[in-house]
Amino acid sequence: MGVNGNAAFVFNRVLQRNTHQPKGLRAESEALTTTIVTHLNFGRLREAVSILFASPLPFPFSLYARLFQMCSTNAAIVEARKVESHLIATFSPTPPIFLLNRAIETYGKCGRLDDAKELFEEMPQRNGGSWNAMITAYAQGGCEKKALWLFSSMNRLGICANEITFASVLGSCAAVFELFLSKQIHGLIVKYGFGWNVILGSSLVDVYGKCGVMSDARRMFDEIENPNAITWNVIVRRYLEMGNEREAVVMFFKMIRANFRPLNFTFSNALVACSSISALLEGIQIHGVAIRIGYEEDEVVSSSLIDMYAKCGDLESARGIFELPSSKNLISWTSVVSGYAMNGRVREARELFNEMSERNVITWNAMLAGYTHFRQWEEALELVFLMRKETQDVDHVTLGLILNVCAGLLDVELGKQVHGFIYRHGLYSNLFVGNALLHMYGKCGNLRSAKLWFYQISHWRDKISWNALLTSHARHGLSEEAMTMFGEMQWETTPSEITLCTLLSACANIFALEQGKQIHGFMIRNGYEINVAGRGALVDMYSKCRCLEYAVKVFKEAPSQDLILWNSMILGCCHNRRGRDALRLFELMEEEGVGPDHITFQGILLACVYEGLAEIGTEYFNSMSNKFCIIPRLEHYESMIKLYSRHGLMDELEDFIKRMPFEPTVTMWTRVLSACTEHGHSRLGKRAAEKLNELNPSTQYHFQIMDTSRGCK
Repeated sequence: MGVNGNAAFVFNRVLQRNTHQPKGLRAESEALTTTIVTHLNFGRLREAVSILFASPLPFPFSLYARLFQMCSTNAAIVEARKVESHLIATFSPTPPIFLLNRAIETYGKCGRLDDAKELFEEMPQRNGGSWNAMITAYAQGGCEKKALWLFSSMNRLGICANEITFASVLGSCAAVFELFLSKQIHGLIVKYGFGWNVILGSSLVDVYGKCGVMSDARRMFDEIENPNAITWNVIVRRYLEMGNEREAVVMFFKMIRANFRPLNFTFSNALVACSSISALLEGIQIHGVAIRIGYEEDEVVSSSLIDMYAKCGDLESARGIFELPSSKNLISWTSVVSGYAMNGRVREARELFNEMSERNVITWNAMLAGYTHFRQWEEALELVFLMRKETQDVDHVTLGLILNVCAGLLDVELGKQVHGFIYRHGLYSNLFVGNALLHMYGKCGNLRSAKLWFYQISHWRDKISWNALLTSHARHGLSEEAMTMFGEMQWETTPSEITLCTLLSACANIFALEQGKQIHGFMIRNGYEINVAGRGALVDMYSKCRCLEYAVKVFKEAPSQDLILWNSMILGCCHNRRGRDALRLFELMEEEGVGPDHITFQGILLACVYEGLAEIGTEYFNSMSNKFCIIPRLEHYESMIKLYSRHGLMDELEDFIKRMPFEPTVTMWTRVLSACTEHGHSRLGKRAAEKLNELNPSTQYHFQIMDTSRGCK
C-alpha cells in the first residue's frame, strides 16, 4: 500500500510517533479537528487529509470514520492510504479494529483489493467485521470465488457472519451459479435468525433464479412476509430470464394488486416479457398502469413501451409514444427503427434511420437486421459500406448480419474478406460469429471451407454449428454425408429439433426410409416435443419414401393441423400418385377453415396433372386469384402447361399461353414443343420452335409431327 503502493509498510515507519498526548496539545488537536471538518464540509478532501497527515496528533475516531467515508465516495485512494497510515502510526500498536475495517471497506469501494487484502492480513487482531469487510470487498470487486473461499474460511473458524456478509456472499453465489453453497448459506441464515430479513430473502430469490431453480425461487418468494419493490422486481426478472415470460407478466400484475409501486426496471422487465410472447393486450394494460402512477415519461419505461408496441406490430402506438417530447433518445430511436424494419416497413425505417443525429452499433444492427430479414441483400450491402465509412464500431451481431448478407448474395469472396477481418480483430472465438461463418460457407456451396472451419471451432461449437454443417450438405444433395455426420454429432451433443428436421429432409431426398424411421424413433424415445415443423418433415419424409400410411398416421396424431401440415399431406399424396386423395384433403382443409397458399395450389394442380382432371385443374387455377386472392406464380403456370400438354388439350394449351401475363420460359416452350410434336399441333409447334431458337440460339429447334396419321391443324 502507501502512496506508491504499500501504505501500511511505509507510513507505519514514517509516522511512528508517541501517541500519548500532553494536555497542552489538546487545544491544538481540537483546533486542527475543527479546521479539517471545515474543509470536509466544503468538499475539500485533499486539504483535510493533508492537514491530518502533517500532524503527529491523534484525532477523534469519528473524524477518521468520516474521512474514510468521503474517500470511498470520491474514490480517493491516495487520501485513503494516508488516513490509514496516520491511524496505524498514531494508535500503534493497537489501532481501533473498527476503523481498520472501515479502511478495508474503503479500499474495496475504490477497487484496490490488493490494498484491502494486505491490510486484512497485517491486522494484529481481527473481528467479525474485518472478515465481513474483506468478503464484501471481494464480492463488490468481481472476485466472487475469493469471496466464497474467504467466507468458507471464516465459517470454519467459527466466526459469525452478519446480514451484510450474507448478502454479499449470496451475490457472489449468484454470479458464479453456486447453487449447493447457496443452499448451505440459506440454512445458516435460518440458523442465525436472519430469516425475517427481506434483503436476504430477496437475495435468495435472486440466487435460486439465476441458478435456474425457479421452483425454489418462487417458494422463497412466497415465504417472505413483507416483500418490497426490489423483491418483486427480482422475481419478475428471473422468470423473464428463464424463458417463462407469461409468469413474469402474471407476477407483475400480482404486484400491482398487492398495492406495490413497481420500479421503472420492473416495468421494463414486464414489457420485455410482453414483447417476447406478443402479449399486446397485457402490454396495453401495463401502459395504463405506467400512466396512472406517472411513469410514462420515465426514459426506461417509455423506451420499453416503444419496443413492446413495435415488436407486437402496433407501430402506430409505438410512434405515438416516440413523438412525445420526453421520449426521443437513442434507445427509443433504435426501438422505432427496429420495429419498422422488422415489420416489413423497411423504407420508413430507413427514413427514420437517416433522420437520426446520433447512432450507435445497435442502431446500425437494427437497420441491417431489417434488410436481411426481408432478403433485401443489395440494400443491406449498401448499408454495410455506409457503416464502414461512418463508424469503426462493429460487434459480433454486426459481423453475423454481414455474413448473412454474403450468404444471401452467394458472394463467397466477400465472405472470405469478412472472415479475414474477424481473424485480424480476434473475434473468431465468438460462437455466434463462428456459426454465421459456417452458414455463409455452406450456403455459398464452399463445403470444403465450411468443414475446415467446423473443425477449427471444435472446442466451442454447439448444436447450431452441427445443424449449419448438416443443412449445408443436405441442401447441396449430399444427404448421405449428412446422415454420417449425424452419427458423429451424437458423440458430442444432443441434436435439436431443427437438426432432426434437416435430417428428415435428407432422408426424404435419398428415399432412406429406414434411417427416417430411426430418426422418428429417436425423437420419441428421447421425449422430443414434435412440433408443427417436425410433423411436416415426418409427413414429407414418409410420403417421399412411399410410406403414405405412416404419413397419414403422423398427420392424424397432430393436436392441431395448420397450413404447413395440410400442405405436407397434400403434396405427400401427390408424390404417391394419389391425386384424388389430395383433392379430398383440400376440401377437408377448407371445411376446417384453413386458408390455402401458393404451396397448397402447387399440390392441387399437380394432383390434377396425375389424375388428368383438366377442367377441374382450370377451375382451381382460376380460383387462386378470383376466390383466394393468390397471384399465380411461375410453378403454377408450369403445372397448367404440363396438365394441358400431357393430356393433349392443345386448343386449351394455346389459349392459356396467349393469356399468360408473361412470356413462357425456355422450359415451358420446350414442353409445349414436345406436346405439339406428339399431338400434331403444327401452328403452336412452329411458334414454340421459333421462340426456342430466339431464346436459345446455340441449339436449333425444329417442329416435326411424330404421328403422321393424325391430321394437322
